Amino acid sequence: MTTQEVPALVLGPMLRYVDETTATIWVETSGPAEVSILGHTSATFAVGSHHYALVVVDSLSAGADVEYSVALDGTTVWPQPDDARPAPRIRTLEPGRELDIVFGSCRIGRPNIEPWILDPGTADDAVGVDALLALALRLRRNPGQLPDLLLMLGDQIYADKPVSPRALDTMDRPRPPGTPPPDAAANFEQFAWLHQHNWSQPDVRWLLSTVPSAMIFDDHEVQNHWNISARWRQHVMQETGWAERITGAYLAYWLYQHMGNLPPSALEEEGLWPALLASPDGERRLREFAAHADDEVNGTKRSRWSYCRQLGRTRLVMLDTRSGRVLENGRRSMLGDAEWDIVEQWLRGDCDHLLIGSSLPFLLERSVHHVEAWNEAVAEGMWGERAARWGERIRIVGNLEHWAAFQRSFRRLSDAVGEVATGRRGAAPATVMVLSGDVHHSYVAHVDRPAGRLPVVQLVSSPLRSHYPSMLKQAFIIADSRFARLLGRILTTIAGLPPHPLKWRVTAGPLFGNHIASLRLSPRAGVLRMERARQHKGAAVLQLVHQETIGTDEAGRAFRTEADTSRSEGALLLGRRLLGSGIDKLRNIRPGPPDNG
Repeated sequence: MTTQEVPALVLGPMLRYVDETTATIWVETSGPAEVSILGHTSATFAVGSHHYALVVVDSLSAGADVEYSVALDGTTVWPQPDDARPAPRIRTLEPGRELDIVFGSCRIGRPNIEPWILDPGTADDAVGVDALLALALRLRRNPGQLPDLLLMLGDQIYADKPVSPRALDTMDRPRPPGTPPPDAAANFEQFAWLHQHNWSQPDVRWLLSTVPSAMIFDDHEVQNHWNISARWRQHVMQETGWAERITGAYLAYWLYQHMGNLPPSALEEEGLWPALLASPDGERRLREFAAHADDEVNGTKRSRWSYCRQLGRTRLVMLDTRSGRVLENGRRSMLGDAEWDIVEQWLRGDCDHLLIGSSLPFLLERSVHHVEAWNEAVAEGMWGERAARWGERIRIVGNLEHWAAFQRSFRRLSDAVGEVATGRRGAAPATVMVLSGDVHHSYVAHVDRPAGRLPVVQLVSSPLRSHYPSMLKQAFIIADSRFARLLGRILTTIAGLPPHPLKWRVTAGPLFGNHIASLRLSPRAGVLRMERARQHKGAAVLQLVHQETIGTDEAGRAFRTEADTSRSEGALLLGRRLLGSGIDKLRNIRPGPPDNG
């Protein structure tokens, strides 16, 4: 780039943190530049050959709705003159206004034409219709319906699934600079390329410029089964190139996802953002940070990825269930003790709704929960060292790594949720809802509650766009059976595990296909909508498959639920018919790859 050339936008703008008076907007540029938005400026900082900026727009008023443009070195570069989409805008939160949140997880970047848009299993490479694209197209037609937050609950990229040359040649987006990873991403440049690739489709890029977003990673931001067990970790740490891969993954995650999760004050306190701004090239400083992050798996954390956002009278607590796991036998935990102590301070009432974001579901189908709890006991030596080794192998092959497989953490979170729900941690909110992804099917699970107890609900929306092996459907048909639940209870009894602190049941689902979910929150209730992406007249659209109201009235009585569960009931009825026709038919099903994360 010559001195006369104006730098270009490589990616963004992305509207990230927004409250009543402040917004942050993230960009990546092709070179160093002064970035200006609504009279607020920030210089880019360099990380190797990459250049980034986070512009803080403050002094806004509550309930503001302001269009914006992006200038680099005084020249407007966004929106582009010939773009027919609505101008990007900032909508600040407003006290008393209903809160609209959309959420989902697991999105792989593939072309939006056949065969890729066909249902998985019907053609090679088919991953279905992109639910995030369908949302963008709807909002482009109806910009007055913009949500207040887009919550992305993990697997925003699939770093272990390369984009084929055939797919690259048919993409409906500019190809990012650099070279795509020929196999699994192995370094920072390749992880950065995947983020650029996944978020550069024009309509999705517009969506991300206009709707605030919050994110948390899951395993595919690094590698399938990331930190599933001590045995897995010992194996990958011996691989040539692992150190560079995990360092590159953390660099990319901090730059493309985490930096926008926090309010400016928290970024200043964290210290890394100011250090990068003050450095001519922050790559070394960021690599040091990433190296420490990978050293923290056994609970000695020097960085924290969990965070809390106050959304008016709603509190969102996002949990890192991947990078800080304690994998040592006898101490297995989703989070280290120091991070747990901080999270416990956020898990309180004195709000209208408490939302807990966890990439991994907290409440599974009961039979699956029992099997994961039993497996953890075996892997920790319940039946001796030989059985423990087999338990670790089963854990990896079966993908047994959810909260149920970390029973100490499951019980600690259960206790915290129970105390919030009963008003022992401040005034009880109207609801406690756990929002999750990962498992490549969607469902709703309600905790059984005495009269007057507020609703505690698990909401899972997954995937936005990805495969779902046929074996996964059959597995959850079996898991829903009485026999599977009985077997699970027997296994946990044999393992000597105490009764669960919570009792729950799946009330809607499993729903298969690419889905996105939304919550409209008023002071006493939330309206949940789950929508499936499909192709209609050549365009991606969303179709409602489930709706219900979750909450209580002023007297503490549960609202009558109004639900459209025809699709979920149909899935369960299909399962019961298959079970009724005999197990022999299930034996003929050829299993797909054991990867549902």
